Amino acid sequence: MERQVERKALARAKKWSVSSSALRLAASSSGSCPAPLRAKLRSLSGFAAASLIALLLATAGWAQISPGPLSRAHQSLSGPTQCTSCHKVGVGKADLKCLECHVEIAQRLAEQRGLHATLVAKGSTGRDCARCHSEHNGPDFNLIQWDPSPKAFDHSKTGYVLEGKHAGLTCVQCHTPQHIRAAERGTILMKDLKRTFLGLSRDCLSCHRDEHRGQLGTNCLQCHTYSEWKGAPRFNHAQARYPLTGAHALVPCMKCHPTTPEPAKFVKYVGLAFEKCSACHADPHRGAFPNACESCHNTSGWHQTQAAARFDHSKTDFPLLGKHASVSCGQCHLAGNFKQKIAHQNCANCHKPDPHGGQFRQRADRGECASCHTVEGFKPAQFGVREHAATQYPLEGKHAELACAKCHLPAGSATRYKINFARCTDCHPDPHKGQFAAAPHLNKCESCHTVQGFQPSTFTLAQHQSTRFPLAGGHVAVACVDCHKADARWPGQAIPFRFEDRSCTACHDDPHGGQFLERMRKPRADGGLPGCEACHVVKSWRELSRFDHSTTSFKLLGAHRAVPCASCHKPEKPKASLKTVDFRSAPSRCEDCHEEVHGGQFAAPGQLTNCASCHNSTKWKPSLFDHETGSTFSLQGAHQEVACALCHKTIRQVNGKPVLFYKPTPRECAACHGAAPGPKGSSGGQQNRASRRLALPVTTLPRGWGEV
Repeated sequence: MERQVERKALARAKKWSVSSSALRLAASSSGSCPAPLRAKLRSLSGFAAASLIALLLATAGWAQISPGPLSRAHQSLSGPTQCTSCHKVGVGKADLKCLECHVEIAQRLAEQRGLHATLVAKGSTGRDCARCHSEHNGPDFNLIQWDPSPKAFDHSKTGYVLEGKHAGLTCVQCHTPQHIRAAERGTILMKDLKRTFLGLSRDCLSCHRDEHRGQLGTNCLQCHTYSEWKGAPRFNHAQARYPLTGAHALVPCMKCHPTTPEPAKFVKYVGLAFEKCSACHADPHRGAFPNACESCHNTSGWHQTQAAARFDHSKTDFPLLGKHASVSCGQCHLAGNFKQKIAHQNCANCHKPDPHGGQFRQRADRGECASCHTVEGFKPAQFGVREHAATQYPLEGKHAELACAKCHLPAGSATRYKINFARCTDCHPDPHKGQFAAAPHLNKCESCHTVQGFQPSTFTLAQHQSTRFPLAGGHVAVACVDCHKADARWPGQAIPFRFEDRSCTACHDDPHGGQFLERMRKPRADGGLPGCEACHVVKSWRELSRFDHSTTSFKLLGAHRAVPCASCHKPEKPKASLKTVDFRSAPSRCEDCHEEVHGGQFAAPGQLTNCASCHNSTKWKPSLFDHETGSTFSLQGAHQEVACALCHKTIRQVNGKPVLFYKPTPRECAACHGAAPGPKGSSGGQQNRASRRLALPVTTLPRGWGEV
């Protein structure tokens, strides 16, 4: 097909004369144009090339030049005459004109901003667009491919990181037509502005209303952050025209910055008078002092006047030290009366009521505050471990590391310092939930624990021997936590230390699945139930000295006594332990365990061979078979001395193995001994021949042979 199109195109091109530039247009308008055709087209010129192009685009050749239908967004550019709307033709590599139409993208690439600027290098052409936006894939193909999805899009690739409150917003909350700048609207090709992600400004006010009505400019980030609008963490009042000092720094913003009335309701931050104190503060002296406020007062506090600063209180009998130095004069000198004597020998003269509610009045110093506190601050108290050692409860071990508030629970003036301490449980909850409340322990924690730490316990193995469950055998080596551990079935419950059920199965699972319940529940001589100890001992699980096989339905006799248990009691899976064995299903008949070596010759029709009719468990050989009662051939006379194998010699193959068959065996004398003896004088020869047929020495012939 390609060669036919090529021949027709060349034939027509020779008839007309066209410019070589038109020829190159046809040869480069599609990457799928065959290389030989492109080479020959470049050799044409003038009108012939133009006609050839028209022919190619209008005939079946167009289907080979075009890679496929355009997407729905570019449907207006479909058709054989529209190729150059997107494809550049001429000398050099083929290129695309994407950025000539999508000027909004070209502008962002030139300014190195937005998502596209991070994906392609500066100076990129339309060829780079096709890496992500592939065309000629059909009208239903989506030119915009999200990787991995719009919700999982990494917004930092656009140059604008979503942080703080922005991180939780959905795309459509910001990308709306209302937020697109007017200057950007005309440059965006997409007519439905609800579908575009272009045109947004990074300025806060492009989305958010100016709550300050232009008072503080347009850069919101100089005071606020993406995380919080309120609080203005970046604003520094020290850089304003009125730095906040002293007590002014503690005043809420709204105290100075009022809210304007409706309808233009907003907080006023500029245009406030602050040159004089009276601009905000009323004159408490009602004009009695003509000087400015700052001549006596400062921003540190109204009551700290310059006159007070010049007074040296250390020359009095009560120097102001520690926290007292920051107390205003009026707090001690009430009503401004500095001449009245003030009692100050004891802290309680001023500090009332007693914050401890009189708990320390019984002490020798009558509860003087200075014994525990200093003028540097009421907290922390100076009463430490050393001072506590003089009390009725010295702090030792872990108690010495505790903060006071752990025992003396903070409750303000109701905090108790005289507390019960005679028993551990006065402070500590009982972790054992009353398991040791009865005698002999009586919840005395110190019988097992010390103040050095709750763990490890001081409860010893020797003490365990006096409990209801003395440790013996393998139990001696078991760690405490293996038996005394939290039960996942009862979350929050205390770790059990007292067990009413102390049988083996209270801790150990029955590996035999209840096969020996009858034996385990059979009372012992003392009336107790043996449980697992009916067979096992605590010294070792594998020791079965208490199990007597003779009490079962299958007594072990003879050779069976030396057979390992697993030879008869076999687990279902190879290499599995005896824990998975069904002991009651063990075979009890010889033929269930032992291979039938006689090839079924002694079995009744439809039944297995009864081994016990000839053998017992003591030994396989010799056989107990009684030839007199078990056969129709009685062994009399010399036959009793003949070995079985001398008569029973028939060997047959059964399942690939040789088997000695005892039946049929000849019953006639001649079958073994030959013909009867001849006349007198010839018996010796007959006798020797019979002996040779029987493979016996002459002396072993049956008794009476040859006798007349």
